[in-house]
Order: sequence, then structure tokens, then C-alpha cells
Amino acid sequence: MVLDLLRIAVAIFIPPLGVFLQVGLGLHFWLSIVLTLLGYIPGVVHAVWVIATK
Repeated sequence: MVLDLLRIAVAIFIPPLGVFLQVGLGLHFWLSIVLTLLGYIPGVVHAVWVIATK
């Protein structure tokens, strides 16, 4: 639980890093990078969603 809160805090500042800490190098990580490059908010939303559901 505490680690999830830490990952969410990291995801707010650097979304791909938060996803990487949760799932590693995979589809969600690369999708997070693309979404963050397209817009910061979609990257954050995706990162928090991945952390909350995994």
C-alpha cells in the first residue's frame, strides 16, 4: 500500500518512471512514454490507472 502511494507520487512527476516501477519494460511502459510525449495529463492518467489496477 505504501509503495503504491510512492509509485503514484512518482507517476505524477514522471509518468513513465511510475509505470516502469510497477510493470517494468513492457507495453504499458512504452504506451506511457507515448502518451506523456503527446500530452502530460494523458501520461499521468495512464500511469495512475496502471498503478491502481496492477
